[in-house]
Amino acid sequence: MPILRISDIRKMKPEERKKKLNELRAELTRIRGMAASGAPLDNPKQIKELRKAIARILTVQREEELGIRRK
Repeated sequence: MPILRISDIRKMKPEERKKKLNELRAELTRIRGMAASGAPLDNPKQIKELRKAIARILTVQREEELGIRRK
């Protein structure tokens, strides 16, 4: 999974961001389930990357709600 950069997220339409957010959350749930069951993970760092990508999307959404735009 490629890392989502903040500039890429800002270029997305709001519908695209919501769809991507749902996909990332589903993937995170799946990977956490695998980790909880004791299955070996291919890339343990992926959990951290997914959490950061989710946070980035939520941050951009909140900035738009408040009318804030970082340059």
